[in-house]
Amino acid sequence: MLIVGLLAAVVLVATVSVSVGTVAIAPDAVWSVIAAHLTGATGLGPPAADQIVWSVRLPRTLLGILVGAALAVAGAVIQAVVRNPLGDPYLIGIVPGAGLGAVIVIVLGSGAVGGLSITAAAFVGAMAAFVATFALGRQQGRWPAVRLVLAGVAIGYLISAFTYFLQTVATPGQLQRVLFWTLGSVSGATWQDLPILAVVVAGGMVWLVANGRRLNGLAGGAELASSLGINVGRFQLQLMALVALMTGAVVAVVGGIGFVGLIIPHLARLLVGADHRRVLVVSLLGGAIFLPLADIVARVLLPPTEIPIGIVTAAVGAPFFIWLLAALGRSGARA
Repeated sequence: MLIVGLLAAVVLVATVSVSVGTVAIAPDAVWSVIAAHLTGATGLGPPAADQIVWSVRLPRTLLGILVGAALAVAGAVIQAVVRNPLGDPYLIGIVPGAGLGAVIVIVLGSGAVGGLSITAAAFVGAMAAFVATFALGRQQGRWPAVRLVLAGVAIGYLISAFTYFLQTVATPGQLQRVLFWTLGSVSGATWQDLPILAVVVAGGMVWLVANGRRLNGLAGGAELASSLGINVGRFQLQLMALVALMTGAVVAVVGGIGFVGLIIPHLARLLVGADHRRVLVVSLLGGAIFLPLADIVARVLLPPTEIPIGIVTAAVGAPFFIWLLAALGRSGARA
């Protein structure tokens, strides 16, 4: 029943996301345009509505769904690996690394990174930060949770120092692009942005659910995982490599969007408990609902100006997390 409800919510939020904007389009018109394109009977509706729905808003909405799902699943996995409720892609340096790659291209030009585009440079930066974090966090063939977290924080701060330096030499126009990119946005989405990300998210999700029992064991600690016959070091590396791939693919397209991978897994655990075979599915659907909702707010809050989506997710996520910490503190006190 929960899964059915969440799937229905995804469809509802997607419909609203495509409908609202500077030009409002009725939900029935939205689905008429989609049905016409899927059946090949294009040109039946108003040309303006067809262009807005199919070429602009639907790719944007689908990208938001994929991004939210990927970030939420990545956060759930990171929290299990590092055994830290504050775990999210920012914690292991992936997002700062992607930001540095993009800022280099924006400020210094693509020639500084061998002619790479912003998207490609961001992905390379994310992967480089991941490799550096894991190289620094490794200890005797494993990645202890505390050491991995400290390594990620250190790499993140080091990368941020370079990013801030580049911002000091950027022009006002470049700073505007840097600000909007680092806070994240799904505006400008095209159909070409979707296939690779969809394959990465779907393939990663299938593999994670198939290894849900092993992930449960790892979340209980390295000793428990070893007693269950899990090669802890190898499994940690596999998990984090997959997380780096998913997150890197996301931030390379939409920039850095915070708090999705932090709060959605906690909501999922409140709903279905600690079994990651359920947590991952609910996190995926929760992220697919949350990010399009945040994008709707980003579009309609200050029309006609569109604010970066990261501002909305932070405005919602930070108070929620403060409440969650207070709730956990009260429950701990009672215990």
